[in-house]
Amino acid sequence: MELGLAGRRALVTGGSKGLGKAIAAELLDEGAAVVICARHADELEATAAELRERAAGSGALLALPCDVTDPDQVTALVDAATSALGGLDILVNNAGGARPGRFAALTDDDWHEDIEVKLFSQIRCTRAALPFLRSSAAPRVININAVYARYPDPAFLASSVNRASCLSLSKALSIELGAEGILVNSVNIGFVTTPQWENIHQRRAPEMAADEFFGQLAKDEVPLGRFGRPEEVSGLVAFLASDRASYIAGASIDVGGGMGKFL
Repeated sequence: MELGLAGRRALVTGGSKGLGKAIAAELLDEGAAVVICARHADELEATAAELRERAAGSGALLALPCDVTDPDQVTALVDAATSALGGLDILVNNAGGARPGRFAALTDDDWHEDIEVKLFSQIRCTRAALPFLRSSAAPRVININAVYARYPDPAFLASSVNRASCLSLSKALSIELGAEGILVNSVNIGFVTTPQWENIHQRRAPEMAADEFFGQLAKDEVPLGRFGRPEEVSGLVAFLASDRASYIAGASIDVGGGMGKFL
């Protein structure tokens, strides 16, 4: 399928590993020019070197360190990215992190840190990118959220609450910005193999083998019976960024193997 992304300009937050890395690779493969950001410069540059080797002959890649919880760094990131790319067509708000914990275990600091990296990173990045998206012929904002936003899990209470806010943000923005032709959509992931889940495994059940731990979680929650792969999400993101998705706005699409007991 020809997605028509050649020459498009994209910014992917949280792009140094896991899902962000897979999304950047997918966009590069489709011929887009991509800027990735993450907090840790060493991880970011290692990923950039790998993606540049893979993307030889396709889209260009730039890596810029940024902590998306810092408003000044977000502004500087978008300014640098748009200067290097000559504008912006696609913003993928992927930054985030799993924060397990039930209500009594979560401190005010836990709540603040979680809402900063999830909801406020999407608010700030979209705000900074908006003037450039308004100048694009095919502007897209794709927010990576979680099935837990519609299927709360008390074991991931902060994520469940804050991701629900992110879903509301996506829908409200899609209504406000739709008249300008800026398409805003949400992709909600379930259990997808990323470094975050490796950390959760070590915190919750280090005595269990990884295959056993992930297999039991999937058996309990996922009708397909397994964790997803990053590339099973990144393909949908590329499609939503493309001309083939030009009439999709305000959508909330789950990629979770059937996870979630809701309509």
